[in-house]
Order: sequence, then structure tokens, then C-alpha cells
Amino acid sequence: MRMRQSGATMMEVLVAIIITIVGLLGLAGLQARINVSEMESFQRAQALVLLQDMVDRINANRKNAATYITATPVGTGVGISDCAGKFDAALDLCEWNNSLLGAAESAGGLKVGAMIGARGCVQQLSATPPQQYLVSVVWQWLNATVAPATTCGSGQYGSEATRRAVVASIMIGCLQNNPVTGACITTPAPAPIR
Repeated sequence: MRMRQSGATMMEVLVAIIITIVGLLGLAGLQARINVSEMESFQRAQALVLLQDMVDRINANRKNAATYITATPVGTGVGISDCAGKFDAALDLCEWNNSLLGAAESAGGLKVGAMIGARGCVQQLSATPPQQYLVSVVWQWLNATVAPATTCGSGQYGSEATRRAVVASIMIGCLQNNPVTGACITTPAPAPIR
């Protein structure tokens, strides 16, 4: 007479444990990728806010747009600046520099409100009307992809493939024509009265 088997064999238990472990490792890897994607998304959102901030500042002072041009990137490498006593474009660039460094948000005494290695640039693409400016915000990322086309922050992040960027173009037409000749008046606005 044959005996009936009852319960599970040791081999079946081991196979079930291995399948469970493989599934849990897959979930752990998925969670790690989600965290990386979430950080990338946060940094891109911060970059877009900072980019739009400078675009709005230039649009508010269109007559003096050329004074916003940066010879070198502002932000990382420049340090937090004291903006007291500055006005117009100098004040806007100083505040933008501090925002790029995360001065708007802090945790434990550290400035943490911006991206890793955030830098910003304002470049003039065309000086004759219609004037064209390119505003760029760049930052460091961990995963390599294709290097961005903008030159802002180029060479500052090791591999160019880890540099991320968002850019916006600003076109400024002729703001005032000479009533006699019809030619565009391009002289800057007078200094503010204090």
C-alpha cells in the first residue's frame, strides 16, 4: 500500500522563497528608480521656476534688457551675495544668483532650495531690433544623457552628459520709434530717481 504525501517538501518551500526574494528585489529596484525620477522631477520644476523668474524680470525692464547679460554664469561658484543698495538689473541678477544657490529655502542651516550645482546665464543673441536674449538655467545630474545645446555652464560639471538645462528665448521689438524718422530709439531708460 502506498502512503499519501502530506505537507510541502523542502524543495517546494525553497523555490517559493527564491521567487519571493526575486520579487522583493525587483520592488526595491523599482523604488530606487522612483526616488531618482522624483528628484529629477523636483529639480526640473525648480529650474523652470527660476528660469521664468528671470524671464519675467527682463520683461518687466525691457528697455534695459541688455544690462542683464551675464559674462559668466551666476549661481554655483559665485556665492550668496548681499543685494542691499542694488537696483534694477543689478538687483535682479543678485537676487537670481541667491535663488540659484537655494537661498529661498533652508534646512539645518543649509541652503537647499535649488538644484545641484545650479547656474544661470543671460546671453544676447541679437543686438539689433528685434533684440533676442537667451535665458538658461543649468544644473548637475547623476545619470548621463545627451549634453544640452546651450553653452551656459559648459565644462563645469565634469561630463557634459550629466549637465541638464532649461532655456527660454526672449524677443524684444522696438519699444519706441522716433516720431520724425520712424527709426527705432535704442537708448537706455534714464537712471531711477532716488
